[in-house]
Amino acid sequence: MQSTDLGSKESGKIWHRKPSPATRDGIIVNIIHNTSDYLPKVLRFLNAAFDSSGDCLIAGDHHGNIYVFDLCGNRFNLVQRTAQACTALAFNLHRKSEFLVALADYSIKCFDTVTKELVSWMRGHESSVFSISVHGSGRYAITTSSDTAQLWDLDTFQRKRKLNILQSVGIQKVFFLPLSNTILSCFKDNSIFAWECDTLVCKYQLPAPPESSNILYKVFAVTRDGRILAAGGKSNHIHLWCLEAKQLFRIIQMPTKVRAIRHLEFLPDSFDAGSNQVLGVLSQDGIMRFINIQTCKLLFEIGSLDDGISSSVISPHGRYIASIMENGSLNIYSVQTLTKEINKPPPPLVKVIEDLPKKKGNSGDLKVKVTSGRVQRPAKSRESKIQTRILKQDLSGSLEKKENELSDGLNKKRLQILLKGYGEFPMKYRMFIWRSLLQLPENHTAFSNLIDKGIHVAFLNLQKKYPVKSRKLLRVLQRTLSALAHWSTIFSDTPYLPLLAFPFVKLFQNNQLICFEVVATLIINWCQHWFEYFPNPPINILSMIENVLAFHDKELLQNFINHDVTSQLYAWPLLETMFSEVLTREEWLKLFDNVFSNRPSFLLMTVVAYNICSRAPLLSCKRKDDFEYFFHHRNNLDISAVIREVYRLLDTTPTDIHPDSMLDAFVALTKGQYPVFNQYPKFIVDYQTQERERIRNDELDYLRERQAVEDMQAEVDQQRAEDEAWCQKQELLRRAEEARREILLQEEEKMIQQRQRLAAVRRELKVKEMHLQDAARRRLLQLQQDQREMELRRLDDEIERKVHMRDREIAATAKDLEMRHLELESQKRLYEKKEYSVIQDCKNLSRNQEAVAKEMKENADAYRQKVDLEEHMFHRLIETDQTQNQKIHKLIEENLAKAEQACLNTDWRIQALHKQRCSDVHRNECYQEIAKLLRKNRKKEIEILNAMMDGEAKKWEEAEEKDFHLKSEKKTAALSDASRRWFLEKEIHDAQHPCDKVPKCRDEQVASGCLPRTSQLNDISEMESLTQISLNQRKMHWDAMEQDLMERSSTRAQYAGARRAALGTSGRLGQHAGSTDVRGLRVYSSKTHLSSKSEKNRSEQKYCAPCEDRTHDLQIMRLTRYLLR
Repeated sequence: MQSTDLGSKESGKIWHRKPSPATRDGIIVNIIHNTSDYLPKVLRFLNAAFDSSGDCLIAGDHHGNIYVFDLCGNRFNLVQRTAQACTALAFNLHRKSEFLVALADYSIKCFDTVTKELVSWMRGHESSVFSISVHGSGRYAITTSSDTAQLWDLDTFQRKRKLNILQSVGIQKVFFLPLSNTILSCFKDNSIFAWECDTLVCKYQLPAPPESSNILYKVFAVTRDGRILAAGGKSNHIHLWCLEAKQLFRIIQMPTKVRAIRHLEFLPDSFDAGSNQVLGVLSQDGIMRFINIQTCKLLFEIGSLDDGISSSVISPHGRYIASIMENGSLNIYSVQTLTKEINKPPPPLVKVIEDLPKKKGNSGDLKVKVTSGRVQRPAKSRESKIQTRILKQDLSGSLEKKENELSDGLNKKRLQILLKGYGEFPMKYRMFIWRSLLQLPENHTAFSNLIDKGIHVAFLNLQKKYPVKSRKLLRVLQRTLSALAHWSTIFSDTPYLPLLAFPFVKLFQNNQLICFEVVATLIINWCQHWFEYFPNPPINILSMIENVLAFHDKELLQNFINHDVTSQLYAWPLLETMFSEVLTREEWLKLFDNVFSNRPSFLLMTVVAYNICSRAPLLSCKRKDDFEYFFHHRNNLDISAVIREVYRLLDTTPTDIHPDSMLDAFVALTKGQYPVFNQYPKFIVDYQTQERERIRNDELDYLRERQAVEDMQAEVDQQRAEDEAWCQKQELLRRAEEARREILLQEEEKMIQQRQRLAAVRRELKVKEMHLQDAARRRLLQLQQDQREMELRRLDDEIERKVHMRDREIAATAKDLEMRHLELESQKRLYEKKEYSVIQDCKNLSRNQEAVAKEMKENADAYRQKVDLEEHMFHRLIETDQTQNQKIHKLIEENLAKAEQACLNTDWRIQALHKQRCSDVHRNECYQEIAKLLRKNRKKEIEILNAMMDGEAKKWEEAEEKDFHLKSEKKTAALSDASRRWFLEKEIHDAQHPCDKVPKCRDEQVASGCLPRTSQLNDISEMESLTQISLNQRKMHWDAMEQDLMERSSTRAQYAGARRAALGTSGRLGQHAGSTDVRGLRVYSSKTHLSSKSEKNRSEQKYCAPCEDRTHDLQIMRLTRYLLR
């Protein structure tokens, strides 16, 4: 027994020399795992499991190290370190390299033995998992713990179902039945249920065990066909249930030393079709006993009291048993070694009673009587010579008996009798009988040496000539043919060798050694003299067949000759294929039961018998193609009749043409090494070998050259393909670009159309908006135009009134100048310059008034043009806005018009307020300037008055002379008084008329939403009131002046009082002029307040300058009038 310590190695060999298990224990190897620490300790194996092929074993220890043992490749590998003790293993998943391991943390993990990576991690159990059952397809798994069982999908690693039970009813085991879709659940109360895997519907429940058997089921086992369930527990009884009949059909009682059963498992057999008959029973004493459940006999046992077994697992093909020992080691047993004594064939059913030998028998009669008891020495007598002769005959008979005796206790003669009685060997024992008949040596070492040489060159491309569907079968055929070619050179050149060996390869594909030795034995014995005419067919053998056929059926042979059919057509196809083309499997097996049980000539006689039994269809064939088809296809022929005909031919064929006379007797293969096979023309084979080697070298050179050319061609093709692919890619890109461009153009057209539609909608909206805005603008413009026309009319009236007043004042001044021309002649020299300047000023004043009137007309015309231009620009602005604002809805347009109206109103108010502020500022400035001018005028008046007081004394004497002139002045004053009254009445009427119109205009402005002009109206009313006051004061001044002139001749004091009154009057005249000018400024400022800001500034600058000039002219005119007075 070999022992292997894994130690700290992660890989290595399982055994270092070829294992040879002993018959008594059958142990191939004992595997232990010791640590390499300072104090080494044993790492105990806990669980083991085989894969579906049965050649690989996975095992895990209590430290979480998981090893894979390849029993065929003699290698072990450490595939995973889980760092936790494993409680269950499964290695038969549909992905062959994956396995499941249940760990101490109640989880299940799936690892890959090749990549050594974690595939999945499954959780869900709340207690330790002690069983993992995998479905036959490898796609589902059931994990079982004490409280629950869970069904997993191994494709997605998701939990499909969960079995929950009461705590009082625990689970013993839940597992899949083989070859079915049924789940079997076993509980602690001995109840057993069967469930459908897909639907989880309860199919049936097994009845309760009989009350007489007081047993609680703990362990279970099922046969490979899923028909029988074995159950055991804490008892020495085993219950066998028939799952088809759903009843208990047998109770097996183990020996009395068995008190409890810890594990049950059936031992598979290759020839029992899954109905396993051998059951392994592991008891409490650590010994696993294997019993036959039919005969109830103990077959063998493993383990011992000293070296007990803890758990055990059997490979699916039944070759190996892996047992976890109680000391933590792992033992691997060989089932073949353990069952070597059991597999002996049963004793023959036919017993032959032979007669006693006769005294006068010839040497051919060697029958002896088989007796039992002690052998007694013969007594001396007269017939001692005869006894001695008989004894010799008995010795020769014993030699023949030895020849008939086969290995494993079989007898060839008895097998032949059995074969003649039943026509074939039992299917179950056929392979065993063949091995015994052919006396196969089973030379493992020699066969391994032949296999190690690899695939022979002649059979590298075997699949091209013989396309076999099964890869395994093709591989076995290649190995077998290569072993034959390595054994003898001629077999590498034999073209029909695959046809000859194929049926045996198909039959023994699971045991290549037996297959090789069967084919080799067949070639040595039944293919004698086949290779003497190599490479031609065996003409000598075919001649034997033709001679026998000519003796037994001359008519059939003559028919062959007439149709030019030779033995190479009617005999050789049957021989080179060993009848596999023309017979079915059962017929072929039946035929070779007889071939292997008889002499080598039986095969040649079978060819003749096949032709004779088929003589009717053969005689009816007329063409050569029909004969070829007949001997290459199956025919309706009774093989039993053919075999009977063979035996008849063997007995009736004369000795001179009988094949036995030319063929040697059966010779078995030698043990240890295979015999040398050289029964062929060696020079031909050597020559063919040399030629083949030369041809092979030439072919290799040619292949190398062709490979180089092919490589170059491949490169060229690849380059061309790359170029074509590039061109195609460019073409595709171009097409794609064109397609994208077309799509873009279409999208652009769509966008243009959409934009056109949107523009049309916008135009419609804009037209509507323009209509609304135009209506609003027209309303607004109409209101503004009305207001401006009203203001212009008022301004025109004011201007006309002022011009008329100035004209009248100028006319009155001119009359005063004419009337006083004579009075001032005396003062002409003194005041010449002053008078001249006054006259020039008057002329300039008239000219200025005319220029002002003309300028006002021009301004009015310019204003009208400006208004027209503004209206035109406003129209253009509205049109521009209409083209830009086409997105506004009809409902929003009205609100927008209202909002714009409100904005315009607000702007108008703001502008009016701004203009009021500007006018206030400007008015203040004007007031200050007028005050300055008045101060200057007062100074000048004082100077003039002083000068006048100096000249008053001179003129006093002249006053009396001018009384007449005074009267005329009174008349003139009366006329002027009347004109003034008329003027005052007109002014009062004009002042009252605007006051009546202003509230009306104001109401209209309020109604239209415009800014009320309250500040302007207040200014106008103030100006009117100031004008009325100034006119009254002027009237009073003229009256006082008239009275003063009439009393001038009075005292000088009265003249001084008149002078002071005159000074007061001049101050009031300055105020009147300032108020009038201010009113004029307000008129001009109010005229231009509706224009734009830019136009407003220009208009203010334009109108303010003439106002200042006019104010200054009016002041000089009034001063001149006063001086003249």
